[in-house]
Amino acid sequence: MTKYLISFPGSAMNLSEADFVSAGVDSRAVIRDAKAAGVYVFGGGINEDVPSVMVAADGTTTDETYPQTREFDGGFCVLEVPTREEALGWAARIAAACRCSQELREFMYDPES
Repeated sequence: MTKYLISFPGSAMNLSEADFVSAGVDSRAVIRDAKAAGVYVFGGGINEDVPSVMVAADGTTTDETYPQTREFDGGFCVLEVPTREEALGWAARIAAACRCSQELREFMYDPES
């Protein structure tokens, strides 16, 4: 089976407070369904209140990021399903629940994962 990343940037959820609460309820219901179906691997939201840290190969740290990920925020989940079509179906359900489009990406196969 293949693992897929389903994600969205925080700015995509431009919702009223009431819609934000409803989106949370609805999206958690979809995640419960994914867990019940046995396809859920991991998910969550990036904590924007905690700054990222760059960790070098020698273990030193700096308060910076890669330029491409400076705006990395929002939510994501990883699902493992047998087909891309099934991944697209889950992404559509998550998009409806979150009230915003979702980006779908496929992980490369790794025999160790």
